[in-house]
Formats: sequence, C-alpha cells, structure tokens
Amino acid sequence: MVFNWFERQAEESPTPPPAPKPEPTAGGIDAPVSAAPEPTPAPAASEEEDEALVWAREAYARLKAQQQAASPVAESAPKPTPAPSPEPEPSLSLSPTPGPAPLPTPSPVPAPGLSLLEQAAAQRQQRQQDLDDRALEAPPAPTLASTPAPALDSEEPQLGDFDQDFTWSAEVLAAQGRRVDQVSLEEIDWLGRLRRGLEKTRQGFVTSLLENLGDDPLTPEVLDDLETLLLRADAGVQATDQVLDALRQRMNEEVVDPAEGIRFLKEQLRGLLDEPIQASGVHLLAPERDRLNIWLMVGVNGVGKTTTLGKLANLAVRSGYSALIAAADTFRAAAVQQVEVWGERSDVPVVSNPSSNADPAAVVFDAIGAARSRKSDLLLVDTAGRLQTKHNLMEELQKVRKIIDRLAPEAKVESLLVLDASQGQNGLRQAMAFAKAAGLTGVVITKLDGTARGGVALAVSSEAGLPIRFIGAGEGIRDLRPFNSFEFVEALLTGR
Repeated sequence: MVFNWFERQAEESPTPPPAPKPEPTAGGIDAPVSAAPEPTPAPAASEEEDEALVWAREAYARLKAQQQAASPVAESAPKPTPAPSPEPEPSLSLSPTPGPAPLPTPSPVPAPGLSLLEQAAAQRQQRQQDLDDRALEAPPAPTLASTPAPALDSEEPQLGDFDQDFTWSAEVLAAQGRRVDQVSLEEIDWLGRLRRGLEKTRQGFVTSLLENLGDDPLTPEVLDDLETLLLRADAGVQATDQVLDALRQRMNEEVVDPAEGIRFLKEQLRGLLDEPIQASGVHLLAPERDRLNIWLMVGVNGVGKTTTLGKLANLAVRSGYSALIAAADTFRAAAVQQVEVWGERSDVPVVSNPSSNADPAAVVFDAIGAARSRKSDLLLVDTAGRLQTKHNLMEELQKVRKIIDRLAPEAKVESLLVLDASQGQNGLRQAMAFAKAAGLTGVVITKLDGTARGGVALAVSSEAGLPIRFIGAGEGIRDLRPFNSFEFVEALLTGR
C-alpha cells in the first residue's frame, strides 16, 4: 500500500479548528458508513464528547470495512484455526500424524530384570532415538519459524481495537479539519506510536502539571511550577521564558481557568515549534518530483544516523518515491554492512566502496552518477559520526558538501542533523556547532521513546532556530515520520 506521507498535510487546514464537527450517525461501530447520517439525541452536558465519540466510531467502521475489503483471503484464513480446538478431546485424532506416532512405543522399554539405573539409561536412549527420528521429519518446521521475523517490519499496519488509543488518534485528526473519509490507517497507526513514544516525557510533565493546576484559576505559584517542569523536560531557557511571559500577560488581562490555561499552553508550544518551519518557507520537507534531491545526514557518533537514514529510505519508498543510498560513512567498522542491511529491508540500492578507509567524497561522487542514471528521486547520504569540536572532521564534511554542489548544482540539497533526544541540552550545542559548519537546513530528532527530555524539540526550535523535519518515536522501521507540531503537542499534553 502506498501512502504519501510527504503530501499528507496538503489535506489539512493550516489553522486547525478547535473541535471536530462531524455528522453524527445512528448506531455504534457496526453502523454502515455509506448510510445517510441521522442525528442521535445526546445529553446536553456531554454533547461535544458524544459527537467526537460518534465521529471516531464512524471512522473506525470505515477503516474496518476497508481492511476487510482489501484482504478477503486474510479474513477467511483464521476460520479453520479454531476448528481443531474442540477436537483434541479424543486421543485417536493425534495418532495418524507422523510426529507423535512413536510416542506410545517407548513406554514398555524398561524390562523387569534391569536395575533402576539401567532402566533410566534405556529410557534416555529411547528418548534420544525419538528425537533423532523427529529430526529427520523436521525440515518444514524451520521455514515456518523463519518467515514471521522479517514480516514484523514489512507488514502493513493493522486495525486494532476501538480503544482509547484509536479514539485519541481520531480526535487529533478531526481537530485538524480532517473528514471521516480522509482518515487513513497509516495515520492512526503512527499517532498511536507517537503517543506511546512520548509516554516518559508525558509522565514527568503532564502528571505533575495537572496536579498543580487542580480546579482553581492559574496563579503565580502554578507558573513557577510550570517553569520547573519545562526546564526539567529540557525545553530550554529561551522557550520557557517565552511561554511563561505569554501566560503571565494573559493572567494580567483576565482570570485563566485550568482548561483555558492548557489550551493556551498548547497554542504557545505550537507557535514555538512552527516559527522556524514557517521562516524556512517549506512547511513539509518532501522530495521534489523530476529533480534530484540529495539529503545529507550528519551528527555525532551514536545518535542513530544510519538507522534514521534506513527509515527515511523506507518512508520514501512507501510514499511512492525512488531512492538511493550512498554509504559515505567509511570510517566506522561495519557501517557499510549496516547500510546495506537497511537497503535490503526497503529494497533500496546502496552505493559503497568496499575498500577500507575509502574517501567519502569519492563514494558521493559515484552515488550522484548512479542516481542520475537511475533517475532516482532521492539520494540519501550517510556520513561518519564526528564531534562538533573536531575541526578537521568538520572540514571533511564541508568537502563532501562542496562535491555535491559542484557535481549536482541543479539538485535540491538538504543537510539534516540527527539528534538524540536523550542528550538534551548537549544535543542543542551540537545543533549550534553543526549549523555553522554544515549549513544545516533541518533537524531529525530520534529516540523520543527512551527519554523524558522530549522538550528538547522546543529548545532546538527556539534557540537554534532550526526547523524539525522528522521525529522518531521507536525502534521499528515505521517509527519515523514527518514532524507535525499539532500532533506532537497533543501527544505531549494528552492528559487534558
């Protein structure tokens, strides 16, 4: 299934409405989507919640019908499996199978004239013989065991239960102006992954925030606690001051209740994250058609550049683009082999130099020629990890960039810094140093699922002034997606 993630936001409204406006339909999950909607009476106190729930049910029913229509064979396959469950009662049904047939024979092995040790030895010998006999008939078993392993990353997202995760994901899409017929399973799957990936940051931030807010209007003491929470989440001093100043100004104008305070806080955080994106003039970074796009991945050692590159290649292929990988990390041991594994998983060719300590610029040279001959849409360049304080390595990175500018002046070049969210403010200092040497055009934040410092995204946007282009919230191949500030803030503050 092809779902173009790079054109996904074209259907969204630039200024999402505060609440969904669905047309309620009668019935629950099994209600037909194509039927004419009929308004259902709902209590006045919870009318908005009921509308959102009915909208989510209608979206769930539509996705369920789509999945059943797309895979009729898969729906009929599970039916034979429950049939054998009531049949194991009679023992005769197991005897015709070739595996368990010799099991009744070993019982009379011990003879009455043998000692206990001799009987035990005879039993062990008989069990070993049974294992050897089964081993001769076991060839089909390994094929069944080896097939599920690669399917974990390659299988399409499946529709789960109508639970809190689905309801929240549907509400986030509806709040962005999406209609029921515009909701896709890919988006529902990703929003659930994002929400789970920000769990650690949310637990340390939202839980304490809601405890401090209570039901009373905002007070200066609550703002002091909010300042501590933002700094603890590595949001940075500049972003924290900007948010708190806006809240204080709002409090001076009127009384702010907790619900309005949360809404205003979300608005301020989205503004911080969107400011560098709007300043770049590119709302969503995407490869341009009929033109060579070269994305250079840079960063320090251990932040996950190669893994991120592999996920980007998979994202491009799943979105309908042709991609090529340049293995220009020629210094790290087994780096080329790791890139080749990622290329095989996404069926993306890899250009590399098998010789040790090869020149990265030479690999990029060959890759540009291969991309042109293949007419690839996107060339992803993996570079060696380097510290921002090593000037000689930074100069080599500049050399690679000069090769790209000289050989492919018509290409659209992006220099993306990969940041590990768990590094916090140290990652921010990396961004500032790399921005000067590599001409950064964007940031990819990874490993959000393994840290409580998800607020570093705010620091990158406010202090480094770099647009966040992609975020990773897991180890799976589908756990990297284009950045959306609205979805990120909602996942961060999903407690209210």
